[in-house]
Amino acid sequence: MMKELLEYLAKALVDNPDDVQIEVIEGERSVILQLRVNPEDIGKVIGKQGRIAQALRTLVKAAATKQGKNAIVEILD
Repeated sequence: MMKELLEYLAKALVDNPDDVQIEVIEGERSVILQLRVNPEDIGKVIGKQGRIAQALRTLVKAAATKQGKNAIVEILD
């Protein structure tokens, strides 16, 4: 569910939605979601002063908490 949520939000933000890739690294209690987007779209995903990136992390973390896990979103270029 967390991967689908992050993918949906990221694709809505970028100009090249086909380039959105998410890799999930799952541990016992935590999940790391590595988000990759087209280099032209990295600014759109991060936002001014990182506000959009922080909002994405907050939403994914809330979804993870419902499942009893901790989620970390990494934005990679």
